[in-house]
Amino acid sequence: MNFLRNFLAAILGCLFAFGILFIMFFIFASLLGSGEDKVSVKNNSILELQLQRPIADYTGKNDLNPFGGLFEESQGLDEILHAIAVAKDDERIKGISINNNFVIAGLAQVQAIRKALEDFKKADKFIYTYSDFYMQKDYYLASVSDSIFMNPVGAMDFKGLSSEVLFFKELQEKTGVKMEVIRHGKYKSAVEPYLENEMSESNRTQIKELIQSLWNSMVSDIATGRGISETDLNRIADTLGGRSPKMAKRSGLIDDIVFYDEYEAKLAGRVGKENRKDLEYVSLDEYTKYSNKKVLQSGGDKIAVVFAQGEIFYGEGGPDIIGQGIINDALIKVREDENVKAVVLRVNSPGGSALTSDIIWREVELLKETKPVVVSMGNVAASGGYYIAAGADKIFAEPTTITGSIGVFGTVPNISELAKDIGINAEQVGTNTNSVDYSLFEPMSDNFREVIKEGIEQTYQTFLQRVSQGRDMTIDEVDEVAQGRVWSGVDAKRYGLVDELGNLEDAIAEAAKMAELGDYGIKKYPKYKSAFEQFMEDLGGASAKAKQHVIREEIGEETYMLWKEVKNATQQKGIQARMPFSLNIK
Repeated sequence: MNFLRNFLAAILGCLFAFGILFIMFFIFASLLGSGEDKVSVKNNSILELQLQRPIADYTGKNDLNPFGGLFEESQGLDEILHAIAVAKDDERIKGISINNNFVIAGLAQVQAIRKALEDFKKADKFIYTYSDFYMQKDYYLASVSDSIFMNPVGAMDFKGLSSEVLFFKELQEKTGVKMEVIRHGKYKSAVEPYLENEMSESNRTQIKELIQSLWNSMVSDIATGRGISETDLNRIADTLGGRSPKMAKRSGLIDDIVFYDEYEAKLAGRVGKENRKDLEYVSLDEYTKYSNKKVLQSGGDKIAVVFAQGEIFYGEGGPDIIGQGIINDALIKVREDENVKAVVLRVNSPGGSALTSDIIWREVELLKETKPVVVSMGNVAASGGYYIAAGADKIFAEPTTITGSIGVFGTVPNISELAKDIGINAEQVGTNTNSVDYSLFEPMSDNFREVIKEGIEQTYQTFLQRVSQGRDMTIDEVDEVAQGRVWSGVDAKRYGLVDELGNLEDAIAEAAKMAELGDYGIKKYPKYKSAFEQFMEDLGGASAKAKQHVIREEIGEETYMLWKEVKNATQQKGIQARMPFSLNIK
């Protein structure tokens, strides 16, 4: 009897607690919802552009979800660009102040923001930038400004791009833990760190040519923005001619050296205020709440923009992972939506599962039969990322996009040497010749290796066929620029892997042209979980997300990214169509 009474009491207690939680949810939602209506933008305001959180192409954030941002670290590129476009026509916004950024974004994303700012200035509005320290991507963004200022004791990092690749062969030999690898493509060097202690010449060549092309694009934009020749900019980089405030000003990289209060005085003068204390700022986060409610394009006909971002894994997927579940659901919805007349697939991915890539490729083919499909490439659309893009009617890439990498590989962990050293012996028994699965504790057999190699070759040939069909090239022509080789957007256009250089807006405009649309609206996909589902999920996942945040804070950004890379490597299953190296450009 006591057990039954306690059991019923526990159930009632849970229901009561859940009821309170449910009521609190709607109270909190109501409070936040009413707060959004109070976003105030005063006359002669300055939009303060601070980009200090990681930037994703698309967060899929539901504005009706009050809890969606509790552990959300990223901000959406689509929202940033939209806010700048709205501010261009907002008479209350007189200019933009870019202040102390440490931009956590890819070069193509920074380039897209920079282009939006160039367009903003066409409304006869100003852009000023101030920073204590300019990293290269920060300065690249700042170079669009009318005037650039630096703290008197600040510094600038302007020296050209570099990339670092870690090699693990000797570590494997010392620990007895190794990766068995099978690959196709002389440039498919994602597995090279497991096989060698130093970089091969072919890998060094492609990395050198890639980062040189990216740097050339940056220098070209900076030269236009600052009125400094590309030759002089490279000389400044070679001599570290901008490393101190005085040297940066003498080189023409900045306009003046001032303290922050003096910078604000300059802003005040620009908007006709006598005192910097009279300045009216509106932060990007606050302004986004306002701009998200403003529709710049409308019409009964729609262009769907489907965002595919993150590494490619088999399964459902999510905001940071491309899975065939969510992406194909989105592609099917837009295919069946009679109001959607054209589709733009925005790809930002280094690749991943070859199987998942092919499943998504097939859905793009089916979609293309009913309406135009245009691809817009973000920071990276390589290997599996290129695979899902290859069939589109037209492909746009930014000059700084990293793409190509048409090649495949497989990696299988093996700890047989470690097992032998510590006294572990694994014995297998099976009914047939190949019934025993591959074992971590035994060396890879020649027969197993041949089976995997056969799968690699078949997948590579299929990849070539998909690209050949989509790009109207012969298999040999594709193979010539494939072999796992990566290209910048500029070089990819030259070799026929993309059609045009341009951003997401250019791709949307082309989709509208192909569908013969005049007025049209934009619909974004995928749609992520509802407000209540996200809230309930966050209850269980908050501690894990918070833990990752603590780890990042404690070990630092570079070590955290290495940890994340190792973690992702352990989750790879099946044949991979993935970037040939982890490219950390500095």
